[in-house]
Amino acid sequence: MRGRGLIIAAPASGSGKTLVTLGLVRHLACRGLAVAAAKVGPDYIDPSFHAAAGGGPCHNLDPWAMRPETLAGLIAQLEARAELVLCEGVMGLFDGTGAAGEAGSTAELARLTGWPVVLVVDARGQGASVAALLRGFAGHDPRVPLAGVVFNRVASKRHGALLAAAAARHTPHLRCFGAVPEDARLALPSRHLGLVPAGEIAAGEALIERAAEVVGAAVDIGGLLLVARPSGLPGTARPAGIPPLGQRVAVARDEAFCFAYPSVLEDWRRHGAEVVFFSPLADEPPDPVATAVYMPGGYPELWAGRLAAAAACFAGLRQAARQGKPVYGECGGYMVLGTALRDASGCRWPMAGLLPLETSFAAPRRHLGYRALRLLADGPLGAAGTAFRGHEFHYAGIVGEEGSAPLFAVADSCGNDLGTCGSRCGSVCGSFIHLIDRA
Repeated sequence: MRGRGLIIAAPASGSGKTLVTLGLVRHLACRGLAVAAAKVGPDYIDPSFHAAAGGGPCHNLDPWAMRPETLAGLIAQLEARAELVLCEGVMGLFDGTGAAGEAGSTAELARLTGWPVVLVVDARGQGASVAALLRGFAGHDPRVPLAGVVFNRVASKRHGALLAAAAARHTPHLRCFGAVPEDARLALPSRHLGLVPAGEIAAGEALIERAAEVVGAAVDIGGLLLVARPSGLPGTARPAGIPPLGQRVAVARDEAFCFAYPSVLEDWRRHGAEVVFFSPLADEPPDPVATAVYMPGGYPELWAGRLAAAAACFAGLRQAARQGKPVYGECGGYMVLGTALRDASGCRWPMAGLLPLETSFAAPRRHLGYRALRLLADGPLGAAGTAFRGHEFHYAGIVGEEGSAPLFAVADSCGNDLGTCGSRCGSVCGSFIHLIDRA
């Protein structure tokens, strides 16, 4: 029997859907329900909270970057593992990418899966006018199964009752599942790439427990469970995605390298590869028996001094490269494979020196968006011409990148040619792009 799914969405970013979702995940897990967490889109910080709340990986479900068969396979896997799949949306319900700005949106995933949508509405400063907002969202696209609303940051019981009465009068087909009160203790810290990952927050567990307590008391949990339903997608097996870099892959994992998509690592294991972890911040070298090394994204700019002093780790990376083993870096991992990294104060820190790349945060500028990519030469990721989809999100700039060949030809989500990106030198390669799936 397949598990049921439910999508927690919002009219806009910042409405509180992350806190509501992680509160629900922890509350339901504590009630003994088998819950699987998921997140629409490419974000990797919100999933860190959901993983901490539920005690298992939170998978990204991406209608733009993933092939339909990949998406269907992942969802079938989640529904097979859990009684309830609780999926947090991305940005506003209809916000996406592409020329119309809607591709890959939460609404698209809802249309594909048939999972009911619960809208989290930030009610600060709102009264009966909230009903006009709800009517607009309910009527915007009848194909999106909007089931109801949770009002968030509600000032008082009277305020909550007023909101619920307005919704019942003007949108009687939408169920009000509760009103979550304003609570100063439910605040997630943020920095330049968004929220601070759950693993870095000292009081993270206390925050999750508080969210579970507040949300569990304020929301009609039984009502939510009643409206959840299985997806209408076929229960197909997931196809191969990003190919394993080797038979035994050493993966950097610590506070500086905290981002690797769980579905990518699971895919490697599913196709026979062994994944072993090492910590550059602890000056651990990659496993010398490993046949490949993966340096995922993260926050090397915040730990540049410690990384520059990680002599054993860098020696291990250089040894792997000398032996011709594939060494692949994405975003933060790509920067560390370069010659140097300049932090926000302009201080220059030497890195592994495997690629002729120097990056800097001294003049930060945001680079953000989906990317369509094509390999320019044979390598560990596949043959020349192999196409992928991925996502780019960083503030680093390139100071120098001479003496290496580019790795990918790249276009944005609208098909606009962005030239080339990344670099390759022998068996070492990387780029700022986080790969999600084959095209």
